[in-house]
Amino acid sequence: MAEIVSMTEGQERLAGLLEVDEQLVDDITALLDSDQRGMVLNVMADLYAPDVARLLRHLPFDEARRLFHWLSTERASEVLAELDSGYRAALLEEVRPERITAIIDELDTDDAADVLADLPAEVARQVLPELEDAEDVQELLGYREDTAGGIMGTEYVAVHPDMTVAEATEEVRRNAETVEEVFALFVADEQDRLKGVVSLQRLLLSPSDARIRTIMDPDVISVRTDVDQEEVARIMERYDLISLPVVDAGDRLVGRITIDDVIDVIREEAEEDIRLISGVSAAEGPSASAFQISRGRLPWLLVGLLGATVSGTVIKVFEGTLEQAVALASFIPIVTAMGGNAAVQSAAIAVQGISSGDLWMGDLWKRVGREMFVALLNGLVTAALLCGFILLLDQVGPGSFGNPGRLAITVGLTMVTVFVLATTNGALVPFALKHMGIDPASSMGPFVTTLNDIIGLTVYFVFASLIYL
Repeated sequence: MAEIVSMTEGQERLAGLLEVDEQLVDDITALLDSDQRGMVLNVMADLYAPDVARLLRHLPFDEARRLFHWLSTERASEVLAELDSGYRAALLEEVRPERITAIIDELDTDDAADVLADLPAEVARQVLPELEDAEDVQELLGYREDTAGGIMGTEYVAVHPDMTVAEATEEVRRNAETVEEVFALFVADEQDRLKGVVSLQRLLLSPSDARIRTIMDPDVISVRTDVDQEEVARIMERYDLISLPVVDAGDRLVGRITIDDVIDVIREEAEEDIRLISGVSAAEGPSASAFQISRGRLPWLLVGLLGATVSGTVIKVFEGTLEQAVALASFIPIVTAMGGNAAVQSAAIAVQGISSGDLWMGDLWKRVGREMFVALLNGLVTAALLCGFILLLDQVGPGSFGNPGRLAITVGLTMVTVFVLATTNGALVPFALKHMGIDPASSMGPFVTTLNDIIGLTVYFVFASLIYL
């Protein structure tokens, strides 16, 4: 009953925070201004670490830094692990190396490596040798940040195949302080080569004198240290894993990835894809300066400007055609918008399939063929509706479009052709980017939209020139 009451109180506390977040920020700011340290820390004691981290991000930065300095070492480490890299690096700028060392020592090795990587090189060199797990952290820093080695932790429980269940249970107890969450025991030989896994349930239900090799599952799923973090997330999702062992090139056990690490990866990858789709730098975050944000966004805007200039040039080239049929200008926005929409729909499905692993390079031409057929159907329906609209308006206001028949044929042929080209483009580009090692989500950014505008206008005026002139 006590646990249920505690959980309910925690949920109510969290719900209350969500409702009064802005008021809480104002109250904490006022207390900080009046230097009410005791009252501030009393409020912080009632909040979970993720909520304190969110509170810090909404406070004026100078006040946030002062509040962070007031937190105990253990509390500061919990909060630091919840902050994005840029913000926590800024918070630690004026913190003494001794305090940073104490804070990092409270973290798991994977989080410790992340924090250390955010520090200035000079500070990191001072802090690293003083850490309790300096050797493990140093090893983690050698892996790329977006790989299994970069997100794994070195805290895990490993037992030998010849151990008894009783001895393995004692090993769990012995590592209780360093390995806070034990989901399973990994089985490794004298050379640390991974041989199997034993679930806690199997361990508890087995006779105490049974050998680990008789109860372990030898078909253990593992990943190498150089596997991309997106692939790690897909593997854990596909096989419903909450803990995944990581091995080196010699199949030696070097770490584990837990479900909380993968949730962070999924969130980071989703945020990165959204930024790429919007033409925003993946490095842009809450703590980025105006100059950094501008530097990240400007290249894509310049791509859009270049594309718009080319589109304007296409219109200029076909100026004579426009003079022959001014009504053509009315349908330019429709041509560009519909082509862009068709491409985005096709690209979105391709990006989603590639990211989830459901679409492979071998599926390319099958995918393109189906997209072309879909585009043909949609293009015919859209063209028929537009042609009907043109002819109907001409009946309401005779002479509005000069020669409605020619205009309807021009727009109809353009719609079908643009749909097929734009949809094919949307299906092809993500696969091409994947083949080149570029995130396929980039295909949905301003580049493809602008490219389809140019293609659509060119097709439109080519048909117009053939039909009108």
